[in-house]
This record gives sequence, structure tokens and C-alpha cells, in this order.
Amino acid sequence: MRNRPTTEAVRTTGSRGHPLFDHMALPVSNVTKSRDWYVKNLDFKVEFENAGITAIHDSAGFTIFLVKTSKSLTGEKVTLTIQVKSVDRKHKKLAGMGVKFVNPPKNLFWGYGAELRDPDGYMINLWDQVSMRKANHQKSKN
Repeated sequence: MRNRPTTEAVRTTGSRGHPLFDHMALPVSNVTKSRDWYVKNLDFKVEFENAGITAIHDSAGFTIFLVKTSKSLTGEKVTLTIQVKSVDRKHKKLAGMGVKFVNPPKNLFWGYGAELRDPDGYMINLWDQVSMRKANHQKSKN
């Protein structure tokens, strides 16, 4: 895993002056339900709500525009990979609240983490730096 610039450095300048991916639109079937789910379960904050669109952002300032879609949300979807302080503690907390997981924390093809789905079926990968570093270190020993 490469050394990454601090969150603040990336948010204000991008990594080494490269383009910065900091907003995305996510089609959802119910904006209010999705907003509440991301705020309650993943600690996103509401940035604004206007004309049926809700903008939520994470602690690093990445913004997701939740946009109501009139089409069915079937088929292939994006996967959102979200860094948390501790994937094991986040899993324990969310599971205790009744949130269902596709996979509890374990080694997965993308590294150590947990997988769950949001209300529209988007895959959410949860990971943390400490567990990922340990898993990568363990993998390199084998």
C-alpha cells in the first residue's frame, strides 16, 4: 500500500496535483431513506437538500448527490469503498443495530474488510488502515 497524502492535503490540492474525485451522483429509489441510512450507519453528514436532491458528505469532504431515479435499480451497480476507524468495531456496532452484512470482517479479494448493501443494493466495502496493513503484511509473509 502506497503512502497516501493526508486527507486535508488531498482535499485541497489533490495528490501530486492530479485531478481530485470529490463528488458523485448516486441514483436511488428513495432519497430520504438513502440519506437516513448513510447518516445513521456510516456517519455521513447532510450538506444540502434542494430540488429533490440531497448531498451528503463523509469526514474527508467527499460528496455524494443522492438523486431519485424513475428507473429500476437492477443489474450491475457501483461499489462504494468506505474507510472507517475500525472495521471490526463498525461491524459490531452495525450488526448490533440489525444491519445485515454480506460478509463480516475477513480477508476478501480486495483486502481485509466487511461488505454490506445499502437500501438500493449498492455494495459497501468497509475497511480500515490498521487491519488492511496487518492483512497485507500477513499476506506478504505467506
